[in-house]
Amino acid sequence: MITERVALVDGSPKMQAIRTIIENVADTDAMVLLRGESGVGKDLVARTIHAHSPRRDGPFVKVNCAAIPHGLLESELFGHEKGAFTGAHRRKPGQFEYAKGGTMYLDEIAELPLSLQAKLLHVLQDFRFARVGGHAMIDVDARVIAATNRDLERQMALGEFREDLYYRLNVVELRVPPLRERREEIPGLVELFLARFNEQYGRQKQISSETLTRLTEYSWSGNVRELENVVRRMVVLSDGEQAFDALAARDRNGHAAATPRPAAIFTESLRDIARRGAREAERKALAEVLERVRWNRAEASRILKVSYKTLLHKIAECDLTSPARRAV
Repeated sequence: MITERVALVDGSPKMQAIRTIIENVADTDAMVLLRGESGVGKDLVARTIHAHSPRRDGPFVKVNCAAIPHGLLESELFGHEKGAFTGAHRRKPGQFEYAKGGTMYLDEIAELPLSLQAKLLHVLQDFRFARVGGHAMIDVDARVIAATNRDLERQMALGEFREDLYYRLNVVELRVPPLRERREEIPGLVELFLARFNEQYGRQKQISSETLTRLTEYSWSGNVRELENVVRRMVVLSDGEQAFDALAARDRNGHAAATPRPAAIFTESLRDIARRGAREAERKALAEVLERVRWNRAEASRILKVSYKTLLHKIAECDLTSPARRAV
């Protein structure tokens, strides 16, 4: 697919930085955690890491943890023995076995149920597992890459994602920026998508410079995936450009055209005001301590005399972001 070929167009400094990180980690077996909005190209970054690794000739096995019912995920990942449960009429290898000698890509890792997170943690620690209903241990021979568009720090604070699994997966964290933060790449992506769909559908569609300008200025909440679909529509539909022009006009004018809301009646009580002031003071104090210890969360929890888990919850609650994450 052309999407796989254009995921890492080096048209912006942020994507050039990602390319550099990939070059540094590809020849290792270090686990990588990919983060970013839906549609930014995390899958394609994972495939690029695989393609530049010593495991490139092995399989690239993707499991979408959000697309498989929770009751079937364990069997999908680790396989099962005959008779392990109702309907298990034969032995079935799991995806970790199929990934032998290659790369195991766990997409939407945040959707794993807690019980399965515990088993995955042990597998990543010991590099061994048993099939569901079995006892024989099977060695893992696969590099693991995980991806998510969720806020894992908030999920950890809420007890929905295991901290130990997070730190096991997060050897190298790679944040893929949204398309609106790398607009320099849009003309190149449009050109490549246009060539692909013209060839696929037997068309000779060209896009005007005015439309290309509007494509570059559009907000792209759906990221590269949305851009791909828009270009496809422009190729297959005679009025595809006009349809996008209308969409772009709504995108530009949507907020300005909104009817102003009447001023709200002030009904906040003194108690509410006090609580809001306390929250703001807490946020300021927390931010100051974190900056002072350079975001060493363990040290911050000791200074503030709260547990590490409580600190993570407060960071998420106050919507604070570390300088390292803000810089990406």
